[in-house]
Amino acid sequence: MFRKICAAAAASLTLAVLTAAPQAAARPVSYPGGWTVMVMNDDAMSSSLVHYSPSADWSIGWRENWARDADWVFTGAQINRLVRRWNNPGSQANFYIKGALGGVGSEARPLDDLDLGGMVEIAADWETRRWFLSADAVYWDAGDFGDSTQYRARVGVAPYVAEFGGIHTWLMLQATHRPDADDELVLTPLARFFYGTHLWEVGVTDRGEGLFNWIIRF
Repeated sequence: MFRKICAAAAASLTLAVLTAAPQAAARPVSYPGGWTVMVMNDDAMSSSLVHYSPSADWSIGWRENWARDADWVFTGAQINRLVRRWNNPGSQANFYIKGALGGVGSEARPLDDLDLGGMVEIAADWETRRWFLSADAVYWDAGDFGDSTQYRARVGVAPYVAEFGGIHTWLMLQATHRPDADDELVLTPLARFFYGTHLWEVGVTDRGEGLFNWIIRF
């Protein structure tokens, strides 16, 4: 399993460097001492993550992941590492590596019969107050349920530049490529709203399936 994970990580890293299109449904590392709760739902997976950031460079937490079509559930620990941040006048870019390890099963399998599973992901993002670019690549090893790879990219624009303390709005287009899926490429127009410590994302894929993400930091 770990050989596959390492190989996928290397391939994903190469892809990110070549495309230079940095992820970011939400940044996986908060401020030192900060907590983050994420609830994510797209056309293929539902997941929840609670993590704590001891420093501005990394975070650790607990993840639940349900692959609805493949009917497997992952439960385990996840660690996120901010490898590099670029702060420039008027823009910021970030590069992350994430990994998770835990048990994989389904409703039909007892808890004492779980497979060992995990994932590795690379993610990056670049944004100004007007423009947004991101990309990520993730590999899942789900034990007896098989493995999968996903590549995702986003481009977004803010229709207005909000003042401090206001409601920030982004209009985005997300492209998701799953080489082993029937629908290899899925396009999802979505809207992102950010206010205070809350972030919401709502969208619909070109197949008519919904996307909803909610993130809160405290």
